[in-house]
Amino acid sequence: MSLIDLLATAAELPDAWRSTVVGRFGGANFKLLRMDAGAYEEETHDFAEGLLVLDGAMRLSIGGAIVDVGAGQLYVVPAGVAHAVAPGSRGTLAILDV
Repeated sequence: MSLIDLLATAAELPDAWRSTVVGRFGGANFKLLRMDAGAYEEETHDFAEGLLVLDGAMRLSIGGAIVDVGAGQLYVVPAGVAHAVAPGSRGTLAILDV
């Protein structure tokens, strides 16, 4: 077992929008990244993706709509669904790739 300080680990990441894997559980990756006010381009995965905002806020663009996801909130993007991050997102995001 090991203890991981998620906010401290994210604060040490050298670049915004570049995730790092901090743990693996079965076939899932648990990743962290820092968001800045910039946008992140649209992507689609062949797996479900859990987006957990640890601090700050994320403006998720999905299905032509913007969904505001705040600190402590989780948004699960189903496999095969295109999504992007709109400008104005900031803080720390934990990602669970299932």
